[in-house]
Amino acid sequence: MDPETLDLARLQFALTAGGHFLFVALTIGLATLVACVQTRATLSRNPVHERMTRFWGQLYVINYAVGIVTGLVMEFQFGMAWSGLMHLAGNVIGASLAMEALVAFFVESTFLGLWIFGWGRLNRWVHLGLIWVVALTAYASAYWILVTNGFLQNPVGHARDGAELRLTDAWAVLSNPAATNAFWHILGGSLVTAGVFMAGISALHLFRRTAEVELFTKSLRIGLFTALPALFVAVTAGGMQFGHLQPMKLAVFDQNSTRIAELQAEQVARFGPGDYVPPESWTRTGGIVMLLAFALLLYLLVPSVLLAFFRPVVRRFRLWHLVLVAAIPLPFLAMISGWVFREMGRQPWVIDGVLRVEDAVSDVPAAAMRTSLLVFTILFGLLLVLNWFLLLRQAVRGPDAVALGRIPEEPRPMSATF
Repeated sequence: MDPETLDLARLQFALTAGGHFLFVALTIGLATLVACVQTRATLSRNPVHERMTRFWGQLYVINYAVGIVTGLVMEFQFGMAWSGLMHLAGNVIGASLAMEALVAFFVESTFLGLWIFGWGRLNRWVHLGLIWVVALTAYASAYWILVTNGFLQNPVGHARDGAELRLTDAWAVLSNPAATNAFWHILGGSLVTAGVFMAGISALHLFRRTAEVELFTKSLRIGLFTALPALFVAVTAGGMQFGHLQPMKLAVFDQNSTRIAELQAEQVARFGPGDYVPPESWTRTGGIVMLLAFALLLYLLVPSVLLAFFRPVVRRFRLWHLVLVAAIPLPFLAMISGWVFREMGRQPWVIDGVLRVEDAVSDVPAAAMRTSLLVFTILFGLLLVLNWFLLLRQAVRGPDAVALGRIPEEPRPMSATF
């Protein structure tokens, strides 16, 4: 295998996976918050909560619509750039990848479309049920992709059958702690991301002395009251994952040189000559940045939740508003650095102890990989810029500019002329 092709393929997957993950982090959490707000609006018939649903729902739709394009690229890459992985383990992970595509690109998209175009046309309880289906299918999509990733981190429930792996215990794969713990970690992190995003955008409007004081006061409090408990869920589930880390990843994170040397010798004796130590700088830095970002969020959210109990403070404390706005990137930083730690720490394995990265990459010319890397980098860069431009523009314009759920006025009948 051409070393240049391998490096380019790894860089391409890192960029596309990381870019897509930034969309996912906000999508899952924001879908949940929109569903909860609409539930309150449906039960109370409060027009403020209905306007909140439409405002935050439009931001969710923008993020979902742009993010779904990046998800399509991820599915194709498994077969195009990493055919060695699918040839070996397709019988084990193919079903979970297919389920993820089915749930995300068909079920979730279909019900989201019904929700978007069902405003004022469907029974309010049916319409509420649609957004909850969207939220639950977002969870299901995350679970299925983590079943795949969990198998790569901790391969269970399989046996080797010649040049392929054969599934022997489906339940072991579905209940793999490397997948289930990660699911709760991602779910908690996504709710933190959405909660801080909602609080930050609301704080921006309150700082600007918006006329929608009640709407953004409620939104800011909902965001903070969601983000703090979700942070504890994320931290707890993340701590549970340390019990299932690859020994080499843990040794690199702890900078235990003696343990690293022992594990390297064990791997050489078991798998033959090679460097079995993951990139230490990337692995350790990713883990440290993740922990620091979560610590900063904790120091921010605890006093912020206490302040949120006092409505006059929520509406008038402008310095706090600026802090909340500045904190919007923090959950994204925590999520992406944690993903770097999880993935880089597994190197040089695609499937830990089963398949090396160099044996999984497709046999394609380096020139072709350079071209695809260039195309994907430009595409993902444009999509990220477009997404944040649309999100920020819509967020700054406020509820009056929301098109979601607005029923157009019927045109006046023209008088007949003879």
